[in-house]
Amino acid sequence: MSNQYQFVSRWRVEATCGEVADVLGDPLSLARWWPSVYLRVEELRLPDARGLGRRVRLRTRGWLPYTLQWELEVVESCYPQGLTIVASGDFDGRGVWTFEQDGPFVNVTYDWRLRAEKPLLRNLSFLLRPLFEANHRWAMAQGEQSLALELARRRASSEAARARVPPPPGPVTYAGVALLAGAAIVGAGLAYLFLRSRRRSG
Repeated sequence: MSNQYQFVSRWRVEATCGEVADVLGDPLSLARWWPSVYLRVEELRLPDARGLGRRVRLRTRGWLPYTLQWELEVVESCYPQGLTIVASGDFDGRGVWTFEQDGPFVNVTYDWRLRAEKPLLRNLSFLLRPLFEANHRWAMAQGEQSLALELARRRASSEAARARVPPPPGPVTYAGVALLAGAAIVGAGLAYLFLRSRRRSG
């Protein structure tokens, strides 16, 4: 189906698996340390003693001028080697985080399989799929940078050292992005119509 996506993202950060699991396993902190993507987080259900079953409602955005409303639930935990989430709302899917220690670094892999249900994404995926995929890659690149900064803040040995860690990149707010996306959408639409007319005439 044209509205189905699979993304595999790979990060490498200086940390232990436990440190990475503590950050990524706490969805309530996402809006604080990954603010370029996670605009709001609201807890709907507390986790059980194993850390499972926590459910949160999220509002997210990439660099394209639309937001997504969805819910996340932690359904599996292999602390500190990873966790699994399921999502529902503007998209339905399943995401598996895997953490592998490599000396002083952790190799982070995120396997994210989803089906876009937001009408904009569902109806235009056949045409604008590369743009939507680029939006996701941008969001994940922001996440890797923001995670490294969050780990540095947590590892800081003093308040002064913590204050020297730069803040994470914030959400894209400038109007130029909307203009760029609009131009890309119009251009993609014209290209599609042109190619379709050529196929018919051929």
